[in-house]
Amino acid sequence: MDRYFEDMLPAEELEQLKFIPTIPEFVTWIEQKWHDQPALSDTESTCTYAKMCNDIAHKRALLNSLGLEKGDKVAILDNTTPEAVEIFLAVTSAGYVAINLPSQLPEQAVIGCCMKFNVKVLAYGEAFSNVAELVPCKTLKIAELGNETAPAASVSPDDPAAIFFTGGTTGAPKGAVLPHRAIMRGSLNGCYGPGKQLACHRYANVLPLSHVFGLIRGTMSVLYTGGLWVSGANVKETLGKIPAIRPTCLVAVPGICEILMGLIKMYGKDFLGGELRFIIAGAANVPPKLINEFDAIGISLFAGYGMTEGGNLTSGNVDVKEKPTSVGKIYPGQEVKVVDGELWMRGDNVFLGYYGDLEKTAEVLTEDGWLKTGDLVRFDDEGYMYITGRIKNLIILSNGENVSPESLEEPFYKCDKLRDCLVKEEDGVIAIEILPRMEEFTGAEWEEVENYFKNVLAQVNATLPSTHRIAKLTVRKEDFKRTGTLKVSRN
Repeated sequence: MDRYFEDMLPAEELEQLKFIPTIPEFVTWIEQKWHDQPALSDTESTCTYAKMCNDIAHKRALLNSLGLEKGDKVAILDNTTPEAVEIFLAVTSAGYVAINLPSQLPEQAVIGCCMKFNVKVLAYGEAFSNVAELVPCKTLKIAELGNETAPAASVSPDDPAAIFFTGGTTGAPKGAVLPHRAIMRGSLNGCYGPGKQLACHRYANVLPLSHVFGLIRGTMSVLYTGGLWVSGANVKETLGKIPAIRPTCLVAVPGICEILMGLIKMYGKDFLGGELRFIIAGAANVPPKLINEFDAIGISLFAGYGMTEGGNLTSGNVDVKEKPTSVGKIYPGQEVKVVDGELWMRGDNVFLGYYGDLEKTAEVLTEDGWLKTGDLVRFDDEGYMYITGRIKNLIILSNGENVSPESLEEPFYKCDKLRDCLVKEEDGVIAIEILPRMEEFTGAEWEEVENYFKNVLAQVNATLPSTHRIAKLTVRKEDFKRTGTLKVSRN
């Protein structure tokens, strides 16, 4: 049996980690396990795990006083704050279902979400008081604490715990319902890493809690390992405070890693505080150039793969220097198979379905529990997985053959002077748009930039079958339209 992940940890640490199937049990466990360790910080004040769990118990009592029933929906609207973490854990450990709303949602969208998901309570941060006055449900200030405490509820691992919005780079957002077991399996998977992990790391949190990667790997896994979670109110504020936070770890999307590297080039590597060991990157393609740039200053940039419907963390790769284009090996506790090139998975990590949408759920979940991911993959002889495309993005050629745009994009990402690219069908031919790293072309005329990528295109086309060759090239001066996680949008 491949012990790729288990063998990363010291034996004494591996013995301390166990799968905790529900969030109520998890909150009780971390209070006992990490009692006096620092837990949450807003960069100005820090609370211990004991204080955090006591606050959670008070917030549970306050929620219970509102007449909620088990399984009722509680929406959370706040910036990325310690209080937002506490209320999420309070809601889910009290037996209710949490919906972390993106903080940038307009007022009407917040109202619409509350109606669509039958939200009973909106828990809001101080900055969102005006929105709270408009919603058609009860409201609760996140900062408030009940006069009493309430014990954690008794729930099943299969009970719903949270709803996350998901749509990837295409399609309308859907509400993916994650049970306790899926959140907790993903959280445990995030605990694996090279070297010591328990009660020794300080994380600067730069991802919103409304995104499954920010909630599970960026928050729950941090608490699972007794780490310190530190965040400003938003990404910009947290990035600005990184020299003072002095993180040992970061969980980020590649777009934020690009921003960090730009800041390092401006201010020097000490901008990161001098203690950063590794960055966990996901939710988009991780360019090999970026991996090499961080490696050159002694920071490991690890890649991985996951999806909201699969509990966020499906595979991880700490061997990025040897396998720079792989998303790694499959985490423990999951069963996977490849069906007609598509990755299917089954296990604790799989979601319950899309809220209120039986038809869409039936399209991706089989009767015997397999999640059809929609991702096209291949495995090498050592068990490392590579994403080769998305089924819904396939280009149908005139001869009826299917072409994955992602597979055509992959060789372009080996070019150090390319920031991002997008392959698509345009006017009946395969076309590519390329966004250059303009810092690599200092002093060059635009014609030189275009000619450079014409040569790159010619080299790539020479390796492709004639039916797959790219016929049209556009070199962009402006950035692509991007999703909330800074992936290039395919819409």
